[in-house]
Amino acid sequence: MPIILNLDVMLAKRKMRSNELAEKIGITTANLSILKTGKAKAVRFSTLEAICEILECQPGDILEFVNDVK
Repeated sequence: MPIILNLDVMLAKRKMRSNELAEKIGITTANLSILKTGKAKAVRFSTLEAICEILECQPGDILEFVNDVK
């Protein structure tokens, strides 16, 4: 998948644990884990907005496009 979620990187930079972020944005730790591992097929803008608000970052800090065409 050419879109990569760097959520674990931002969590480390902010010294925050996944379960703390999940609680603050109102999603389950299981759903946050799906986002972190890149297994999610979609991300709601409201969830992305909440993540960015809590982590004090921009969507581009979390989402990365990697062109894997060879």
